[in-house]
Amino acid sequence: MPGIPLGVLDLVPISSGATAAQALRNTIDLARQTERFGYARYWFAEHHLNPGVAGSSPAVVLALTAAATSTIRIGSGAVLLGHRTALATAEEFGLIDALHPGRLDLGLGRSGGRPSGPTATTTPVVDGRTPNGLRIPPRFSFEHLIGSPRFRLQQRLLHQPDARPQEYGEQVGDLLALLRGDYRAEDGTEAHAVPGEGADLEVWILGSSGGESADVAGRNGLPFAANYHVSPATVLEATEGYRAAFQPSDHLDKPYVSVSADVVVAEDDETARELATGYGPWVRSIRTAEGAIPFPTPDEARAHVRAWTAEDHALVADRVDTQFVGSPGKVADQLERLQQATGADELVITTITHDHADRVRSYRLLAEEWTRR
Repeated sequence: MPGIPLGVLDLVPISSGATAAQALRNTIDLARQTERFGYARYWFAEHHLNPGVAGSSPAVVLALTAAATSTIRIGSGAVLLGHRTALATAEEFGLIDALHPGRLDLGLGRSGGRPSGPTATTTPVVDGRTPNGLRIPPRFSFEHLIGSPRFRLQQRLLHQPDARPQEYGEQVGDLLALLRGDYRAEDGTEAHAVPGEGADLEVWILGSSGGESADVAGRNGLPFAANYHVSPATVLEATEGYRAAFQPSDHLDKPYVSVSADVVVAEDDETARELATGYGPWVRSIRTAEGAIPFPTPDEARAHVRAWTAEDHALVADRVDTQFVGSPGKVADQLERLQQATGADELVITTITHDHADRVRSYRLLAEEWTRR
């Protein structure tokens, strides 16, 4: 589609039988390749205590990737502010910007919060579809994950004892002030982040619903990234909530939205479906609070699924049903539908396959098809 850029979201996945070091080398190679394919951005997610994900520190991984690339924008999708301070974040990204100025996106997200309740949207959804056919599945409840022992342990390990996380909107405000250079404490004391102050960063807010993240992005006049691949049921709430809250700023004079999608592309639909076989077991491992397993081969995935109950299938149905899998033309059609339903200004593609070569090929085939449109 003319004028709709594609970006990359990389979790630095570890495949079964591989190591974190191999995953990192694959990530650097994929960044180089997608830069050559014409992708606009390369973002790193932040995840912790996951055996199958090596992307625990976006700042570290993007610093490594910045040195291996030259033109593609690189950034976080997202730094989770719930267990970090505004100052530490400003200084980390300021350090990278000092050597790679003008290429960094600082994507910010919440951590440890409860999802907001349902909000109304202006787009009608009938039988799980928007008017243009985009699948909007039933809302998934994350309550069991937030209450799980593993989640509580993760929160304990990521926070200093007795530390109180700062209110999210206030923390984003402090970070923006540090980057601008006009931070003042309540008593008037100034603080200047060096490096960080004046860094040429593009600040984004990432969110899955029309709640606090969408509101913070809108009130601050920042670009917003909505997560269709994480929470497809709430993508319309997220984008509409952001636009409703938007106030023009020095950054933007009108809302600017990116929407993510989980994608696997191959030369034909059958091959793509085979490559995507591991996705269901991988999502199940996350949603049972085990932590993401190393991404399985198709045969390993089929062995997992043979033992599943009806509850297991229901646990992953919204994600599996909204993964775009198929030939380049089929997937590009689905991405166009997502863009039209959400009004996205950009799309961010996340692709995981067991073999690195298949993942690179998926991004290449999609880019070639997208360029032809």
